[in-house]
Amino acid sequence: MPQPVTATQDERLTLRVRAMRREAQDVLSLELEDPTGEPLPEWQPGAHIDLRFINGVERQYSLCSDPSDRSGWRIAVLAESPSRGGSRYVHQSLRVGDLVTASAPINHFALVPADEYVFVAGGIGITPILPMIAAAERRGIRWRLAYLGSVAERMAFLDSPHIAGGDVVVVRGDVDGRLDLGAWIGVPSEATPVYACGPERMLDALEALSVDWPRGALHLERFQPKAFGESQGAESFEVVASRSDLVVTVDRGCSILEMLEGAGIGVPSSCLEGVCGTCETAVIEGAPEHRDSILTPDERESNETMMICVSRSLGDRLVLDI
Repeated sequence: MPQPVTATQDERLTLRVRAMRREAQDVLSLELEDPTGEPLPEWQPGAHIDLRFINGVERQYSLCSDPSDRSGWRIAVLAESPSRGGSRYVHQSLRVGDLVTASAPINHFALVPADEYVFVAGGIGITPILPMIAAAERRGIRWRLAYLGSVAERMAFLDSPHIAGGDVVVVRGDVDGRLDLGAWIGVPSEATPVYACGPERMLDALEALSVDWPRGALHLERFQPKAFGESQGAESFEVVASRSDLVVTVDRGCSILEMLEGAGIGVPSSCLEGVCGTCETAVIEGAPEHRDSILTPDERESNETMMICVSRSLGDRLVLDI
């Protein structure tokens, strides 16, 4: 029996583009496979991969295929305008048969056990939701979805059996206007988590709605970093890299990540914006100023880990397990 391809988070897989398909206006899906035909690593709904193209650009994409199909992974890429280089390369230059480099699956949006699920997807945010719906159906768990988009032509996977035949409200802005998310969702119980992915305005609105919800009911996946004001932490602080036996000073305008790298400490990283989770690092001592778009309120309060590409220190010293 073939053995699965394996990779740790800081290792990379070489994959081949097996197929490309236009899923909607400006949305192109890619099927990726191991060139030798080996099974790919296991993953769970909510996972994403870091994908590096031959032009040197690296971006994060949610896996939207069936986790039980180890022969390939599927992602979907929206043609952004303006593009930072990733989507333009995929839509204009990438072809079937080309090779790309991928990380192992990373999951900061995992599906927790529940009696029922509420899903909200905006535009390309449908991608991580699709495997979640499939998983809920396999487990016999009730679910409902609000799929929001500007026009039907730009909404990918509308022909998916889960969307076409499920408990789904499809809201097209040009025809239906805006959905009252508060009225549609109601107040979730502790056993009914809400999973949402999409544009910043939609996610910010859900965060505002969730103030009176049970703690931990809302789970968000952001493609763009959350907006933060000026740092309230220390102007300058020390970072002790405990395993490397090094100390660096991080001044205003510098990140922990770049100072550690400058000292010769290699740290896995990708987005540099606090949205991918690649640089997540365990905190041994100190109080981080969390400025990422990943950690939940409970995770922030625990101060067990931090994203060192964007987060800083509230005090004058941090000790990290690195």
